[in-house]
Amino acid sequence: MKRLKIGLVQQSCVAKRKENLKKSCVGIRRAAKQGAQLVILQELHSSAYFCQVETTGNFDLAETIPGPATAEFGRIAKELGIVLVISLFEKRAPGLYHNTAVVLESDGSIAGCYRKMHIPDDPGYYEKFYFTPGDLGFTPIETSLGKLGILICWDQWYPEAARLMALAGAELLIYPTAIGFDPLDSSEEQQRQRDAWVTVQRGHAIANGTPLLAVNRVGFEPDPSGAGNGIQFWGSSFAAGCQGELLAQACETEEQVLLVEIDRQRSEQVRRVWPFLRDRRIDSYQDLLRRYRD
Repeated sequence: MKRLKIGLVQQSCVAKRKENLKKSCVGIRRAAKQGAQLVILQELHSSAYFCQVETTGNFDLAETIPGPATAEFGRIAKELGIVLVISLFEKRAPGLYHNTAVVLESDGSIAGCYRKMHIPDDPGYYEKFYFTPGDLGFTPIETSLGKLGILICWDQWYPEAARLMALAGAELLIYPTAIGFDPLDSSEEQQRQRDAWVTVQRGHAIANGTPLLAVNRVGFEPDPSGAGNGIQFWGSSFAAGCQGELLAQACETEEQVLLVEIDRQRSEQVRRVWPFLRDRRIDSYQDLLRRYRD
């Protein structure tokens, strides 16, 4: 298969799970109808972004894997004959929860999971309260469409994560995401943040010679406690080629199903002329295992 058509479903979310799932399913079907073989949903697409507050009742949003969501989306993947990437608040055991991406094969089975490794703890993003850091490592998930390097949101700022996925043979880097800005930030600051988000991920594509897909949520979500300003998720889901070129990008403010076609042979071609993996000085990187060089 020389070319791969991919659908990215960018949606807004509300407190009602059924409404969110309905939107996701509509987006998946729309992408498949336009020929997508791989469809990717954004981070935690079944709920509002509950990490704006620390409330123990929010743990009731979590579910097991396998569970209701994997069964429902598995049926859709099988019906449409697509590979599907979904995002779940995983209940692994009492008191043990993860932010987890699940890849569903075209026959509806679970191809594999990735548990978010880097967990933020910032105003409005209190994820350390909810999520245990992942323990599955940076391991691509093998599918009928190739090896998918799934990472999640905060992981996207770490070049080490993208590199380790590439070194393990990932053919695509995929980032389900929920990121936005404080509505009270200046327009200049908002633009800087969004540009930084796009730039760092384009850098991962370039440094690893690997296409990259980032799927972000969109729309304003208020702080349920009323203490904060809420989050304006900036959408802008995009696909970058293995030289960092923007292949497609969604808008900043509206729900959208973004379709992009990837040339699967370009990584080989680009890596032959930009052989970054060949020229790595693996004998000199020991200090990367230190927190900081004092």
